[in-house]
Amino acid sequence: MLEPQTGIPLHPVDTPPAAPRRDGADGALRYQRCTHCGTANFTPTELCRGCASRSLEWRASAGLGTVHSWTEVHRPAAPPGAATPYAVAIVDLDDGYRMLTNLIGIESHPVREGLRVRIDPHGAGGEHVLPYFRPQFPPPVPPSGDAASRPAPGGFPLG
Repeated sequence: MLEPQTGIPLHPVDTPPAAPRRDGADGALRYQRCTHCGTANFTPTELCRGCASRSLEWRASAGLGTVHSWTEVHRPAAPPGAATPYAVAIVDLDDGYRMLTNLIGIESHPVREGLRVRIDPHGAGGEHVLPYFRPQFPPPVPPSGDAASRPAPGGFPLG
């Protein structure tokens, strides 16, 4: 089962545009929405990436999305002794932006592109909260038991 990583040093960037997101220690995932053109801006910015307007407002994300791409890591980059494996994913959020995150609460074999996921925030020391994602719905359980309970290649039971 993929679980949250622990013991990873955090080096948050402390910039004025990031303050409202950083101050959200309640676990809410926040992003900026341009009130001029409607573009969602996930990485804090002072200008909209869609139209260069300064008309940005902070919103709380619904925290739902779809796995765009993912990989399973068996050899941690840092720190030495970090738990593996873990799954790094790019998630397309329903709010209109894409983010890099980790998947938890699932074995790696059912992870696939298009998997629906939801946010599952976890404390990372002090006031820091990291947005992990887990399946929105439980993945299907593979059939178990003898050959008679498994479908044949044509999709019909063998017994």
